[in-house]
Amino acid sequence: MTIPAAADRLRQATITKTPCEPVRDLIGRDDVSTAYAVQEVIVAERLAAGGSVVGRKIGLTSPAVQEQLGVDRPDFGVLFADMEIANGGVVGVGVLLQPKIEAEVAFILGRNLDDPIDDATIRDAVEFVVPALEIVDSRIAGWDISFGDTVADNASSGLFVLGDDRLPLAKVEPADVEMTLWLDGEEASQGSGRACLGDPLHALAWLARTAQALGDPLRAGQVVLSGALGPMVAVRSGARVEAEISGLGRVAVTFS
Repeated sequence: MTIPAAADRLRQATITKTPCEPVRDLIGRDDVSTAYAVQEVIVAERLAAGGSVVGRKIGLTSPAVQEQLGVDRPDFGVLFADMEIANGGVVGVGVLLQPKIEAEVAFILGRNLDDPIDDATIRDAVEFVVPALEIVDSRIAGWDISFGDTVADNASSGLFVLGDDRLPLAKVEPADVEMTLWLDGEEASQGSGRACLGDPLHALAWLARTAQALGDPLRAGQVVLSGALGPMVAVRSGARVEAEISGLGRVAVTFS
């Protein structure tokens, strides 16, 4: 009963907008298969309620973010259509519990990612590269999370914003990009493509292999948020966040 109990704890936090205790007392700190089983329950419930999957997010790819959260490996979560905020849009008060924000390279896939998965097929599958903001959130009080907690909580997913500029991969090398993020006009985070598992394309390859091994491979048209390029930044009501990723452009969002 640990999987249903953990899913229910996270569900109640979402419904009541009240962060809950960690779920590691139910599923353990590092039991990867059980943590993903909890995530699958939560995803299935959203699908049953009419949700539509539009892609995946990769988390915990940056050493800076791993250090912030005390973990040492990447994870992934599911992106739903209702999680997307338009570039320059507004996140309403009370939508999220404990939001933090990070800038990322996003990929839009033009082809399915099936065997063989190698450098050539990864590059061939990318139709567009896009600057993105991921607004992460945690149902766990105080972000007191272990690896098991964040995986179960759909990889601490919240919302995401895609920039307006979409470039073919031939026009930009994701590993070489530089990122700057501003909070209310003040520089709050810096990073680079190499902070994301050495190359955001490496993160995409990791996800493609993992998703295929789990029987749910990446598909054409899906969005993949490849992971943070620098440290997460906590946000507050009224804040405006803007990020620039060299070669890709800018992306922004405001918290009402």
